[in-house]
Amino acid sequence: MGVELLDLSVPIITGMPVYPGDPEVEAVPALTVAGSGVNVLRLHMGSQTGTHVDAPFHIDDALPRLDELPLTRFTGPAVVMDVRGLPPRTPIPPDALPPGLAHGDVLVIATGWSAHWGTDAYLAHPYPAPETAEAIIAAGVRTVAVDALSVDRTPPPGSGGFSLAAHRVLCGAGAVIAENLTGLDRLVDAEDEGCAIEVSLFPIPLAAADGAPARAVARVDDRAVLV
Repeated sequence: MGVELLDLSVPIITGMPVYPGDPEVEAVPALTVAGSGVNVLRLHMGSQTGTHVDAPFHIDDALPRLDELPLTRFTGPAVVMDVRGLPPRTPIPPDALPPGLAHGDVLVIATGWSAHWGTDAYLAHPYPAPETAEAIIAAGVRTVAVDALSVDRTPPPGSGGFSLAAHRVLCGAGAVIAENLTGLDRLVDAEDEGCAIEVSLFPIPLAAADGAPARAVARVDDRAVLV
């Protein structure tokens, strides 16, 4: 196979799922070839739309904004944590973390919950327990990505119980968080096969922002088999 590039992003379309309370998404023609000679979309969406990156500023005004972070924070060798099969709304314990995590790694948490994208079940995803977030930071990791709506528990609509416990640990240490990835089954398989995997999560450069949509892409190389 050699090198393969995998798109781990969800498409941005009108009416797509958003975190409860976030701005709804609208992507409609503003100009058309028929009327103006060119096609241009008009976009209405929040900074946390679709596959996106959270900057630490997302949860604290005193923490770094998106454009204050080094580009190295958004890319690196991937280590996949396979926690597929967990029941809904299950905290992910520290002992689920892969061994050998190190500074510069991108921890990719594969919950399998992207299979529920666009349904009510998507809100019932597993999530890292606060002590798991602490272990991630202790290992030197500052980039975490997940195929779920949040790294924290998303409460059922109208039930309360909102929490930012994992966000506070990760963002408080200067980490970035990418959410709503998709297609992580292929990364699990590639890691099992010993392939070298790099992940890039570069966000749109919104000035002074809490976060931004990102194109999440994995580079899988079976010619550089890890031992």
